[in-house]
Amino acid sequence: MRKSFKDSLKVLEADIQHANTLASDFPRDYDGACLQMRMSYSPAAHLLLFLVQWTDCNLAGALGLLRILIYKVYVDGTTTMSTHERKASIREFYAIIYPSLLQLQRGDIDTEDRRQKAVCMERYRRRDDEDRIQYTDVEIEKEDECGICMEMNSKIVLPNCNHTLCLKCYREWRSRSQSCPFCRDSLKRVNSGDLWVFTDSRDIIDMATVTRENLRRLFMYIDKLPLIVPENLFDAYESHLKIRSQ
Repeated sequence: MRKSFKDSLKVLEADIQHANTLASDFPRDYDGACLQMRMSYSPAAHLLLFLVQWTDCNLAGALGLLRILIYKVYVDGTTTMSTHERKASIREFYAIIYPSLLQLQRGDIDTEDRRQKAVCMERYRRRDDEDRIQYTDVEIEKEDECGICMEMNSKIVLPNCNHTLCLKCYREWRSRSQSCPFCRDSLKRVNSGDLWVFTDSRDIIDMATVTRENLRRLFMYIDKLPLIVPENLFDAYESHLKIRSQ
């Protein structure tokens, strides 16, 4: 059932509040600024808003009657609210801004989980190192090779049998066969999203670095949104013109 305008407005307000809570945990590196958002009506909303009362707020957003204003809050408590704000549509909020903040939160949680797992894995690291010493350099190199082309390429792992091969060989093999090239296990129900990427310690990227990069990209996206100029600046400019004309 389609939500009423008031109900959808409450959902939007709750999502904006949640987004603000998430954004407050991710300040920008060089100045400590955090993104914050608020809902705002366009100047023409009071004339045309009654036309969309029968539907949800997405239509009002599509018509430009309802928008999200984004400003920055600094460590000392100063803000750019009402002086330097960026305008985002409801669609941009739900398609890019809100998902980006949720992704930053998940990355932060993943970082903590990885930190805890690292403590546990450290207990077994020495045992693994001792086992690895028993292998020669040639055997270790063979372990990293693709089993088909024998090249040192990035490998994918088949989900059922756990055999590995490089992506190029997998695509070529899959184009003419529906079974694993090593054990003939069926690949008919295997989709590209089911494949795992085989990595070692040289391929792992620190999640904190990924989070910083994602945050930087989010700020770059926000800075490219349309800038809202306060109306009082227009009033001051018009007054200045009148003084000069006199």
